Amino acid sequence: MSETVVPIRDMSKAEWETRVDLAACFRLVDLYGWSDMLATHLSARIPGTEDHFLINPVGMMFDEMTASCLVKVDIDGNVLSDSEFGINPAGYTIHSAVHMGREDAGCVMHTHTAAGLGVATQQDGLLPLTQMALAVIAQTSYHDYEGPAFDLGERERLIADLGENNVLVLRNHGLLTVGRTVAEAFVWMFRAERACRFQLSFQQAGAKAVEIPQAVQDISIERTKKAISATGHRPIGQFEWPALMRKLDRENPGYAV
Repeated sequence: MSETVVPIRDMSKAEWETRVDLAACFRLVDLYGWSDMLATHLSARIPGTEDHFLINPVGMMFDEMTASCLVKVDIDGNVLSDSEFGINPAGYTIHSAVHMGREDAGCVMHTHTAAGLGVATQQDGLLPLTQMALAVIAQTSYHDYEGPAFDLGERERLIADLGENNVLVLRNHGLLTVGRTVAEAFVWMFRAERACRFQLSFQQAGAKAVEIPQAVQDISIERTKKAISATGHRPIGQFEWPALMRKLDRENPGYAV
């Protein structure tokens, strides 16, 4: 891991570790080409609290995000940490909805990518064309576009649409993923983004699809759910995150300050 500093005074070790993971996640999002200048947000609930979470300040690029610059807010939108930057109201609306509605939502990610939006604008959404898509479809819900997310009333509809799933396609807007940890949310986003990219690649070819029979779809989804569960051979994010951190330390260190 990158060189770290002593946590900010009066900050718990758990909060600092969450800050480091979330700052790393911002830089990984940029590294993988998913950032949108100053738009979109990532957030993480602070362990040991019910309504405090961290979110990015408006005015910093994802590739320069650090643990100490992240802004602490509560569910009501009150800023609880010193920052020279504010927060985006739309980002607060979306992320506070998920943190309010899902007790297990340790991290929430939202992106505006070409592949994600390419699928989010399609009437039928993510199609069962590939093994990768089936793994994501098993965890995917949809939320209709209501304009820029400044209306707090949208929060109830958003969380109702998400339900217990970990992937939400925001129609005409982008992708959103949820995880108990930063690692889980990131790997769900990787899987969703990849499935969308493969779908667009196929569609651009203009060829006829080899359709996967419904029975095989069902078997694939069930097997995937088992494989990435806590008792499976590849719990989501558990093995990927340490490897991703090593990659980040080679290519863009300095996030843990």
